[in-house]
Amino acid sequence: MSSGLSTSTLISKNHSNRRAHNWLVYRGIDRLLREHAALYKGVLYDLGAGDSHYKDFFLESAQQYVAVDWTDSLHATNENITADLNQPLPIDADVADTVVSLSVLEHLREPQLMLTEAHRILKGGGAIVLQVPWQWSIHEAPHDYFRYTPYGLKTMFERAGFEDIRVEPQAGFFTTVVLKCNYFTRRFAAGPAPVRWLLTAIFSVFWFIGQVLAPLLDKLDRNWSLEAPGYFVTARKP
Repeated sequence: MSSGLSTSTLISKNHSNRRAHNWLVYRGIDRLLREHAALYKGVLYDLGAGDSHYKDFFLESAQQYVAVDWTDSLHATNENITADLNQPLPIDADVADTVVSLSVLEHLREPQLMLTEAHRILKGGGAIVLQVPWQWSIHEAPHDYFRYTPYGLKTMFERAGFEDIRVEPQAGFFTTVVLKCNYFTRRFAAGPAPVRWLLTAIFSVFWFIGQVLAPLLDKLDRNWSLEAPGYFVTARKP
């Protein structure tokens, strides 16, 4: 059984998508990012970096942070290199010590190409850390194309040439259900501003209670991989 989610300070507290109804998912991502901190070394490339809200965290371990994203993104970007991740990257081979990519692979029409390119730009022995949703609603439409099982992820990483592939669930059944319910009820917090504020205040009570209890209830789930909200993948280039 996996351990419960950490209650430590959020490293993604400035994430533009973090709200009262979904802070638990970012706490789960933060926990796994911390657990893999030993992999962030040297020159780190963040593929699909967005507004680079994890930059300061990565630079606690890595020596250089390079943000890669494209200007047509539906969210704010702050890239050092402009690139379409569906195409070969304008980056030399064997230059990265670490590659990270968080909540990006589902938005790519050519996800296998991105993994192959990540492998190409990594130095031998370099690591990749990738996070991707599984039990998650459509988002950033129309650029939301795929969901991946642990077996699909492992297969894709193997095809790209990676070794030491490890796929970890972010959380279990109860966290998944609570987050889905929170996102669903958030749709009803609509209308004129006073009504919207009142409904949000009422829903926030239930959102908070659910997100506090879910990690505790996840301890009853003996196989998080079956109903996880998402997965973390770590692997190495030989």
